[in-house]
Amino acid sequence: MSSAPIAFCGGMFRAAGLVALALLLTLTAANAERRVALVLGNSQYQHAAPLLNPARDAQAMADRLKDLGFEVVSGFDLTKQQTQATVGQFAKQVRGADIALFFYAGHGLQVSGKNYLLPVDAALEDETSLDFEAVSVDFILRQMSRETSIRLVFLDACRDNPLAEVLAKTAGIKGASSGLAEIPIENGGAGTLVAFAASPNQLAYDGSGDHSPFTTALLQHVGESNVSITEAMNRVTSDVFKATAGKQRPWINVSLTTEVVLHRVDLNAPLIVGEANGPQAEAGSETRNTGAAPGQADQLALNALRAKIPKLATDGPILFDRPVKFGDPAIDGKSIAQLIKGEPLFSPVEGLDKSVWQGKHCDGCHEWNETRLCEQAKNFAANDVSVLRLQHPLGTRFKVALARWAQGGCQ
Repeated sequence: MSSAPIAFCGGMFRAAGLVALALLLTLTAANAERRVALVLGNSQYQHAAPLLNPARDAQAMADRLKDLGFEVVSGFDLTKQQTQATVGQFAKQVRGADIALFFYAGHGLQVSGKNYLLPVDAALEDETSLDFEAVSVDFILRQMSRETSIRLVFLDACRDNPLAEVLAKTAGIKGASSGLAEIPIENGGAGTLVAFAASPNQLAYDGSGDHSPFTTALLQHVGESNVSITEAMNRVTSDVFKATAGKQRPWINVSLTTEVVLHRVDLNAPLIVGEANGPQAEAGSETRNTGAAPGQADQLALNALRAKIPKLATDGPILFDRPVKFGDPAIDGKSIAQLIKGEPLFSPVEGLDKSVWQGKHCDGCHEWNETRLCEQAKNFAANDVSVLRLQHPLGTRFKVALARWAQGGCQ
């Protein structure tokens, strides 16, 4: 029996109307890029105690990635045979993709510097079991490296792993330590980012909420508007470190030759106006229904859109640090300066779990300060209907106030 060093790490990661208007809410990067993701999550282990979060961590990440324009190949609570079949499907689908992404949540371990993911039927009675019961991370990385430009890897697999202990004992190894091994970055394409839930040889927490600390932070920051993946991971690292009182620090290995933004939004994009596709109208019905030429119809649509912009309860100037009469009881009487340090009124991303955003501060999520906020406010002032483009965590009236603030010189 080989006595190779063993370290363990386990557990875990809307169009429109008839004469009308749809707002440009497209992910422009997703339209230009082909994105394919493999998402795996294992909780119901047959030879170890079930894990609380990995399967739902993976499901939440799969949903998030679909929203970001990814073709997602996913599997939850898979056996070794099912895992191999799912990876095989991914290998065929990912070839030639602009962005290939892999997310795993569940038990994992390392043996002699090689990382393995554990399907739910893994028993690991001896070291030979690795070849037959575990899945090599290197094997999956090879599949996502074929003719792909950018590779993103997220491993939330560093929780306490009793199967690794069993393997260590049967192999006669004492003093096994936790943590996955570092994954080297290969050359080629526009580069690679590998993110571990915890630093090498460090345990990660499964979490007492609906998701692990690492996946909670990923759901919060991956795909934030106009935020690069490297900046997103800096925010993830900060959130996890704070959430675990410094006991867990994600580890990132990155070698990207281009900026990767998963949710790029053009804040100055024009509105899409005109008729939506639908059943063809009867001859002459357009004239009867609107009484307007095409150009007039566009203007009518814009006027209808502007009518939807809520009015503030004050006509006076808006100042950064003075109380504002917004006309919204939830934020009335507070200044812009106060509000950006407060809590959002609702989820900044549709469907985001309350544990991710409740109790958080807006300036922490967006890194708002007076200068950056002024630049955003100028967009609202230059294009008034842009305040309706995206639902805002502090409400649309807050954006209307920002536009007025910018018109007054951001004083």
